[in-house]
Amino acid sequence: MNPLLSKLQPYPFERLRQLFAGVTPAAQYSPISLGMGEPRHPTPAFIKEALTQSLGGLASYPATAGEPRLREACAAWMQRRYGLALDAATQVLPINGSREALFAFAQTVIDATRPGAMVVCPNPFYQIYEGATLLAGATPYYAPSDPARNFAVDWDSVPESVWQNAQLLFVCSPGNPTGAVMPLSEWEKLFALSDRYGFVIASDECYSEIYFRDEPPLGGLEAAARLGRSDYRNLIAFTSLSKRSNVPGLRSGFVAGDAQLIKAFLLYRTYHGSAMGPTVQGASVAAWNDEQHVVENRALYRQKFAQVTPMLAAVMEVALPDAGFYLWAKVPEHLGMSDAEFARALLAQYNVTVLPGSYLARESAGVNPGAQRVRMALVAETEECVEAASRIVQFIQSHKN
Repeated sequence: MNPLLSKLQPYPFERLRQLFAGVTPAAQYSPISLGMGEPRHPTPAFIKEALTQSLGGLASYPATAGEPRLREACAAWMQRRYGLALDAATQVLPINGSREALFAFAQTVIDATRPGAMVVCPNPFYQIYEGATLLAGATPYYAPSDPARNFAVDWDSVPESVWQNAQLLFVCSPGNPTGAVMPLSEWEKLFALSDRYGFVIASDECYSEIYFRDEPPLGGLEAAARLGRSDYRNLIAFTSLSKRSNVPGLRSGFVAGDAQLIKAFLLYRTYHGSAMGPTVQGASVAAWNDEQHVVENRALYRQKFAQVTPMLAAVMEVALPDAGFYLWAKVPEHLGMSDAEFARALLAQYNVTVLPGSYLARESAGVNPGAQRVRMALVAETEECVEAASRIVQFIQSHKN
């Protein structure tokens, strides 16, 4: 058995299941879950139609590199969205969802034979970063987010000794769970560090199309191009259709960036057996080529957040994020509860599920930056999310001293 498996920590939702063991929610309330970040808006009909129209592809083995028409559709979307002219043949590669690719990419770029191999990631973070690091034989370093700067990651707190041994940096913008978007100045800092120490940057951008301001979030490759880094050296961006197009079950996305990294990643994936099926490729082409459904989806989230955020802000510290579909709320101090106790009591009394923030972070320098916060995924229809917010308000008000 691989001894590195013993280093993996329980996934947040397994911890949540254990936390809720023995809890009997109040029967008068229907269950509402804000726990899992699973898009629940309807899948557009034209994507389903494209899927069924591509069933003939089941008779053929797919190429790991994907069909040229899919890579060209992905490159065309990058041109429309970010103004980038990518080579579809060498700078774009289809993936089976960002989760699978983030994990596999770490196995591709990390050289565990080098003593002290490290990977830097945000804290709190998406747990795949940690698992991918550990199973590649490296050590994670957790860079904390700063609540005073809208939960931007404090990269300056990372010691030089860590950067010297870093082989990979995971960034997530818009962030999960905080929704923070990295500005150009932050990218410039990370590119300078990458040039100095030679590490690769993996930019997780799966929430890029759900945002609340007029200007869309800056992408990693877009930032590189603005700074004259047209070869995207040591940079790969990961994007996905799951949130953008409400197709989490499709398991479809793509990576783009440094052609040399793409070449190495394609080699790894060829042996890994990660080819995207032709039916999924057909549906993906249709999804990437259409933007109207994305505009409509974003409008639904904007409407939902506009209603829910003020309700919760009246009783707890929470604000509209830059982007994404999470609210990152602070447990009111007067309740005298930890974030886990808050989640358990809320389920018991009002049948609403939220995810304790401490489950999404690791203690570093004696502090867990997710402690005393909860993540709320506003993925259900507006009416259900408003009902959940109303119950949370009642729960907090019922515990006033």
